[in-house]
Amino acid sequence: MGQPIVYVDVSDIRDGKLDELEAAMDHLAGFVEAHMPRVVSYAFFLDKERRTMTVVAVHPDSDSLEFHLDEGNEEFRKFGDLLDLSRIEVYGEVSDGVKERLDRKARMLGRGTVNVHELHAGFAR
Repeated sequence: MGQPIVYVDVSDIRDGKLDELEAAMDHLAGFVEAHMPRVVSYAFFLDKERRTMTVVAVHPDSDSLEFHLDEGNEEFRKFGDLLDLSRIEVYGEVSDGVKERLDRKARMLGRGTVNVHELHAGFAR
């Protein structure tokens, strides 16, 4: 088994789209819970001003993140009119296929950059 992967993305919420976005977040959280049993944790956060949305997900390995990106692609598209993705940060070693999928997602949902941070030291239980 590979090392856990922590995925974080940050998006600016488009003006007037908060109510739609909140419904979309609820739907996507339920979709991930029902269809992606390997995902350890999946959560949406809003800043105090409710102008920025952050997604934090924990995957047991790169394969889980790859499955998530493939299975969720059509669901992610529904967010395109609601937000502008500014960055994706991934902590842990991922495959080249995952990197390609992350780049596509960043382009699909905004102007986002993708940064992958490989583990230098530490452990997971």
